[in-house]
Amino acid sequence: MNLISQQVQAACSDACDLIAQVLSHHSASLTIRETGVVQSVRPGIARVTGLPGVQADELVCFPRAGIGSGGSPLLGIAFNLDPDEVGVILLGDSQYLQAGDEVYRTGRVMDVPVGEALLGRVVTVMGQPLDGRGALDIAERRPVEREAPAILDRAPVTVPLQTGLKVVDALIPIGRGQRELIIGDRQTGKTEIAIDTILNQKDQDVICVYCAIGQRSAAIAKVIAILREQGAMDYTIVVVAAGQDPLGLQYLTPYGATTMAEYFMQQGRDVLIVYDDLTHHARTYRELSLLLRRPPGREAYPGDIFYLHSRLLERATHLCADLGGGSLTALPIIETQAQNMSAYIPTNLISITDGQIYLSPDLFQKGIFPAIDVGKSVSRVGGKTQLPAYQAVAGDLRLSYAQFQEVEVFARFGTQLDEQTQQTLDRGRRIREVLKQPQSQPLATPEQIAILFAVTSGLFDAVSIEHLNEAEHRIAQTMTQQLPEVCDRIRNGSLLTQGDREILLHTLSKTMLTLGIATNAPS
Repeated sequence: MNLISQQVQAACSDACDLIAQVLSHHSASLTIRETGVVQSVRPGIARVTGLPGVQADELVCFPRAGIGSGGSPLLGIAFNLDPDEVGVILLGDSQYLQAGDEVYRTGRVMDVPVGEALLGRVVTVMGQPLDGRGALDIAERRPVEREAPAILDRAPVTVPLQTGLKVVDALIPIGRGQRELIIGDRQTGKTEIAIDTILNQKDQDVICVYCAIGQRSAAIAKVIAILREQGAMDYTIVVVAAGQDPLGLQYLTPYGATTMAEYFMQQGRDVLIVYDDLTHHARTYRELSLLLRRPPGREAYPGDIFYLHSRLLERATHLCADLGGGSLTALPIIETQAQNMSAYIPTNLISITDGQIYLSPDLFQKGIFPAIDVGKSVSRVGGKTQLPAYQAVAGDLRLSYAQFQEVEVFARFGTQLDEQTQQTLDRGRRIREVLKQPQSQPLATPEQIAILFAVTSGLFDAVSIEHLNEAEHRIAQTMTQQLPEVCDRIRNGSLLTQGDREILLHTLSKTMLTLGIATNAPS
């Protein structure tokens, strides 16, 4: 027993010596932390008291809720600063949060990871990977809410952003740094236009960010699959807040995605961001505002709903040369109800953006894809950036198509038409057919120019509607294989000279003859 007692005493002595050694090198410090108490919890929000010094948009932490879920502590954003309590938007599942739980201030605002490591990844706005490829190697984080560039820091939009879609690039052009709204009823092909635009940025040195807000998980998975199949994930970041995610995450996601995009813009690079869609974002904000008892206004939306999207979309711009000359092009998507473009949210966004691409359900039902209504679509900036080659053919194209749409209405009455009117109808039908384009098949600029030139020059007038696809394919091949010099001049932004037009007409006419189709094009 004496031996055991001696061993115990020796162990206790060693332990005391070790503790004394640690304490001698340790300086005690007092940490002051402002804490409060949860008063009530509702889906997506919590009301807390006891945080008199909390600031707007400051992160607060609920430690017990995180322990209950077995993960990191639950975070929230101080949103409503009332005299007696604070309304908090929760950024996670509130299942384990209860009234009476402790909450404390963090002293920081919500931030997101930024950097090259995000390229090719599918993440949440919190930086959590969803693609099963491991954790992100992030060295820098930036606040979600950032001020839009000042007026003097902006430069005019001068460079086109090619979508690969004939109807858009020719008639509704988009410039780098522009905000172009994609609007239409449900299931009319809005997302497809945005995805085709992303696919067309391959080898164009444009970083793309696809921001999914409140979408079905199956729809998001389909988009990701298309991007991977087409090799677009190499230059794309997908930021996801699905419909089943907490309302707070859906509210923050577009702002966080914009911060990720701004990182590349401030490095002097060109960035494209797609918001799919802002209708769900507005509804999410309305739901949160009503839960927080904010006064409702028109259509039950809060009074600051315009500011919600204006502070987001104003961050898209083309920076001046002193700041690197980078650009952020925004393609917000919004859904209308029964073609009502005069509803509250659509009119707000139309007034904020630099034009809109309107998709008509009537055209969609007729099998015209993309179902873009040229008459209701406009680009208020992109026309100044359009390549000169497009300008040479777009004027005749728009005029012929507008005349066709006007005459087609009267032709339905079955009246006898003169020869000129019949020619207008025939050419218009071919223009409409030519402007059709399959999904995920963007066309290069020279190929588009060749096809549009062929239809406006009358080379397709003798071609039946059923054979137009074949004729387009052969014309595009001829352009790239036989006229490489003209293709280079088109890409470099040179004008189509009279000599170029004659070469195009001669070469494309020979191609039509090889198809066994006689043309009535002028010689």
